[in-house]
Parts: sequence; C-alpha cells; structure tokens
Amino acid sequence: MSKIKIFALGGLNEIGKNMYIVDVDNEIYVFEAGLKYADDKMLGVDYIIPNYDYLINNKERVQGIFLSHGHDEQIGALPDILHDLPNLKIYGSKFTLDLVREELILENIKGNLIELQPHKKVKVGKNYIFPINLSHSVPDSFGYVLYTNDGAIFYTGNFVFDPSMEKNYKMDIGKLAYVGKQGVLCLLSESVYADKIGYTSPKHRSYNYLKEVINKHSGRILVNIFQGQFYRMQELLTIVSELNRKIVILGKGLEKNLVKFINDGYINFDKSRIGNIHHLEKDSIIIVSDERERPFSNMKRIVRNYDKFITLNEEDTIIFASPIYDGMEKSATILFDEIAKRGCNLITMSSKKFYSLHASSEDLMLMINLMQPKYYFPVNGEYCHQVANSEVAKQMGFTEDNIILKLNGQVATFVNGKLTDEDNSVKIDEILIDGKTVGDIGELVIKDREMLGENGIVLVIAIIDKLTKKILAGPEIVTKGFVYVKDNIDLIKEAHKMALDIITNNTKVSYIDYSKTKNEIRDKIGKYFYQETESKPIILIMIQEV
Repeated sequence: MSKIKIFALGGLNEIGKNMYIVDVDNEIYVFEAGLKYADDKMLGVDYIIPNYDYLINNKERVQGIFLSHGHDEQIGALPDILHDLPNLKIYGSKFTLDLVREELILENIKGNLIELQPHKKVKVGKNYIFPINLSHSVPDSFGYVLYTNDGAIFYTGNFVFDPSMEKNYKMDIGKLAYVGKQGVLCLLSESVYADKIGYTSPKHRSYNYLKEVINKHSGRILVNIFQGQFYRMQELLTIVSELNRKIVILGKGLEKNLVKFINDGYINFDKSRIGNIHHLEKDSIIIVSDERERPFSNMKRIVRNYDKFITLNEEDTIIFASPIYDGMEKSATILFDEIAKRGCNLITMSSKKFYSLHASSEDLMLMINLMQPKYYFPVNGEYCHQVANSEVAKQMGFTEDNIILKLNGQVATFVNGKLTDEDNSVKIDEILIDGKTVGDIGELVIKDREMLGENGIVLVIAIIDKLTKKILAGPEIVTKGFVYVKDNIDLIKEAHKMALDIITNNTKVSYIDYSKTKNEIRDKIGKYFYQETESKPIILIMIQEV
C-alpha cells in the first residue's frame, strides 16, 4: 500500500516563507526553503523563516531540498537551515545555485549543492525528479515533477506563460504537455495572482514605459530595484545600451552578481558601460538595490544624506521599479514623502498596471489544462489567493472533493492514489531573525519593542548603604522616550517622592526585601504615570547596596 502526504511548513496563508513537504512512503522531498520579509510592525526583526524542527527530527528521511528559482522567498532560509543540517542535499539550476553559493560563502557554509539540468530525469531516493524550465523573473526557473507509483506530483513554483521570453527565461510547454499525458496525481500551483483576470503577459513588461521615462529625464536617474528582478533588470540594461547612457551599481552584492551573470551569458550587457561610484557623471543612471532583509535600506540612506557617494539635488529623478511588499506600505509612504521634500522627481510603477511575473487566472487555467491533474492544491499566497485559485480550478471542471485547501501544517494524505479523509497535522511555527541571531525573538519581545516605541522607558536608580540601610544617592528618575523632562518637572518630582517614600519605609527593618520594594515602586509609579499621561512606560528599578 502506497502512502503520500503533502503539507507546508510555510507558504500557505502568507506571501513568502515557502517550504512544501511531499512524503512518499516515508521518503521526504522538500520544495523551497524561503524567508518572508518582516513588515512595519515587526520591530527590529530582519526576516522570518519557517520553523524547520520537522526536518531536523526526520533528517534521515529527507532526500533533499529542491529550489525552483533564486528569490529569497524560495532560498532565503537555507543559510539558517544548513547551520543545523550541513549535509542536507540542495538541488537546483546553475543560476539558482550560484545565488545560493554566494549567500553561503557570506555565512562561511560550504553546502552540498547539486546542479540539475532541465528536462533530465534524476533518481533521488526510490523516486525520480524531473525539472522543467518555466518562465519567471529569474533565469533558469524550474518546476518539479516528482514521479511516484501513483502518478506524478508537479510543483510549479512561480510562472507565467509568455512566448516572447527567450533563452534562459523560456518555458518548455511541450515538456509540460508530455508530463500531463503521463498522468498527474496532484498539481501544486501558485496562487498570488489567482484573483487577477486574464494572462499576466504583457502586463509584466516595463521596457516601453522605462525607456520613455529615462529618455525624458536628462539628469541623474536613481532606479530602486529588488535584486531578484533580473527580467526587469535586463529591460533596464537594454534601455541603457540603446540610449548610450552609463550606469553605476550601488550595492556590492548586486554589482558582483551582475558582472558574473554577464560573463555567464545570463544577462546581455556591455560591462564597459558600468561606471565607478567614485566618479558619477551628470547623466548617470544609478541602480540602487535593496538589502536582502531590509527593503529600501540603501535608498533611505541616500535620501537622508547618509551616503558618502551620492547627494541628492532637485534635478535628480528617482524611479521605484520594484513592487511594494505587503506590510511595507507605511515605510514606502514615509520614504516617498521624504523624497518629495528633497524636491526630486519621484516616479513609482503601479503594481496594478505593471505586474510581477506570477500566474494570473488564465495562466493557471492553461497550466491545469496541460497537466490534467486528478487533484489540485493551491499554494504560495494568502488564503484569499488560495480560494481564488480554487475558483479557477472549478471553472476547469474540478469539484470541491478534488481541490485541496490547507493551512500550514495541515496534511493532505493519499493512499493508493486517492485522497483520504484523514485530518492530520504537523507542528508548525516561524522563526524571527534579528541580525545574526536565530530564534531569540518572539511575541513578547515584539510587544516590549512596541511598548518602548509608543511609551518609552523610566529608570528609578538608588544606592543604599549596606550597613546602615541609609539612602546614599537617589532615587534618581531617568526617562527615555516617555516625556520631555523640562516640560514635566512636577511629574518627575512626584515620582521621585513616591520612590523615596517607598524605599525609606522598606529600609527601616534589618532585612530589606528588594523584590517587594521594586514591585511596590513599579506598581505605584506606573499607576501614577498612567493617571497623568495615559501612557504605560516600561519601568526598571535599580537599587544597589554598597
């Protein structure tokens, strides 16, 4: 009896953090190992990854991680995972693994990277994997066919249908049709644009618009672009060549990768046109890349006059050529406002007019038509996107019994090629990454940071003689981010009096219960501050015996 289980550790009911598990008769195949960008509310958090305890606990059964393409939502968690599972096999295309290798080098991790050739079947464990080229914003993007005794399982990754995309962006529709005719048990297809009617193409093309904008402005042009948008980057570089302009790359990681991929033939551009950041020309086009986990970081530094190479003036034009991530709208609005105050020309590319390279409803329908799967599993997107994807499947004749809608951790179980009613789940969680530290940031820490940001902190400091129990210094009241002291002298004096009275009363005995004293100060002063200001600052008590 064959048994297949499919579930997600991340990527369902959310954008990013993709990690899908297919367990075929106790052999585990993992598709993607991505991160999710922290939004404006995740104070101090750089990015979020799936909790991968399931992989650690079942490491002997894991056959490998298969990467569809080189975006952080697909590969960003690998450095963290490989710290704990250094021997894990990582499969992907040459381009994808080159990006992974650069990240691992920064973390001093070697990694067991195995390059796959498109359309060449390889045996992994007891089963076979067949990678197929799909069209996305990154070269050499793969969809993966996992052949089982009960039929193929096909994971699409991100894709669009666009016949104009060539070379390393070209989709092999013939191979998709070939797999569909062999029999597909389950199709796992992306959902992000499922609610958009029609095909994504040609709305993902920005060449004509960018050329018109760049041609119109003769001064310096700063283009903010997400590093992973190689297709849009190629459009921009093609325009630079045609208009005979020089470019400068701000971001060592992007410049290094760009030169490498030009040399490897993934990007078509004359390297001699790449200028030096130390010698900017009046009509230079400056490509500004985001840091992996900090959207807008480099552009913020420029706008706020912290960059040592670029000082903005009113003749400069700033183009935001990347979409605004969900949850980052507030940060983007603040940045746009700061640019407006500097007097620069600001141009943003509307995400409603210019699409990212994700499958819209007609793309999804065409994929379903080619695959002809028995079961359909919407993945990669918020739950509303998954539901929209299921509605697309219903238009293609699927019934609710053949559509799988799940949340992270909920398991779809197939026995002998048939979906069962088993209601199983695995434990899931997420890991919040703050700098280089893993797993130390949780909800309580985030709430503390929110309180600090909204209400500030108050320190009550006193020094007591160890023998006589007399107060030698203080209590001193120090505030940060709470109130402006000069305008609230009476408030601080009253807090000082409260603390002094409590400490005096509690030092009249031979043994001082400092825990009781601190709690009493915190409680009384906290209530007083809330009564007077309606704020609840964090109150820290420091009483030292000398």
